[in-house]
Amino acid sequence: MITRPDIFGAARLGYLVVGSERLTDWHRFGADAVGLHVDELTRDALRLRLDDRECRFLVERGPREDVTAIGWEIDDHETFDVVLGRVRAAGLPISEGGAEEAALRGVDRLWRFPGPKGVATEVFTRARTTAAPLRMRTTAFVTGRSGLGHVAITTTRPEQLHTYWNTLLDLRLSDRITERVGPAKLAIRFLRSGPRHHSIALANVAGLRLDPVRTAVQHVNIEVARLDDLLASFHRVTELGFAMAWSVGQHTNDRELSYYCVTPSGFELEVGWNPVVITPELEATWEPGHYDAISLWGHTTVGARVATLMSGFQATVRSLREREETVPALSTIPRGVRR
Repeated sequence: MITRPDIFGAARLGYLVVGSERLTDWHRFGADAVGLHVDELTRDALRLRLDDRECRFLVERGPREDVTAIGWEIDDHETFDVVLGRVRAAGLPISEGGAEEAALRGVDRLWRFPGPKGVATEVFTRARTTAAPLRMRTTAFVTGRSGLGHVAITTTRPEQLHTYWNTLLDLRLSDRITERVGPAKLAIRFLRSGPRHHSIALANVAGLRLDPVRTAVQHVNIEVARLDDLLASFHRVTELGFAMAWSVGQHTNDRELSYYCVTPSGFELEVGWNPVVITPELEATWEPGHYDAISLWGHTTVGARVATLMSGFQATVRSLREREETVPALSTIPRGVRR
């Protein structure tokens, strides 16, 4: 029986790349509403900072209005070789990013290969930091060993996407949530790469192969260090006229207090505070739970518009006739491999 090294804990979410034609709106949304540090690099690119990293979000001019790449930070070269070895063994193409691409992302070097739903997976080992002071309205964000935050993806193929991330990075299941939304059941699984409760969340409509979300990524999460910053940013987002998707509430599983607003590209940003941290002591005995609701309280819909509902309807219809990209080479466990 073939065994393989377990690299759980050696990778974390490092940065996200967004393609958008709405860079002016992104600047205002990031700096004035959410309270991030924004650097305008050129007329076609801006970066959002949360900490001493040069880049946490790169927004590049482009028509997609979506996340286009997810960058994962790998602890060391040995683990990096393991990850690339898995990709090569699956027969997937790997390309090294150019020097300009790496510089924009604030890393020394990066490698790229296909990811689910057409969002590229990028990996790197060394991020560039800067001593330049942060100019942001939020006091501080929680990153470090927990990484940037998490990404939530709606999918018609949850098992395949789950297998992709397990095969690649040995993510572990934190828990599951099943909640009825009207006549349908929404099933969500939460995968962690380290102490953060989850780095990837996968949501699907139970029993139905349909996807009601236009964007490849449903939402991205970032975590503030202080409750006051959460509430202040909530008010700024509202006062500046950006759409609020879900009001302040608390989740059942990770107990995070958060709200969800709509980015200029249409996917949501969750700003959260004080979630459960899976420490080494908790990790040693952690058993995945199952919850029957997403929230303990709050997280009510805010200002649902006909256009928003129609967009969801159109995405659902499209998902019924188009096959979702799951990267089959990494979404099937090879025979003879023990997991």
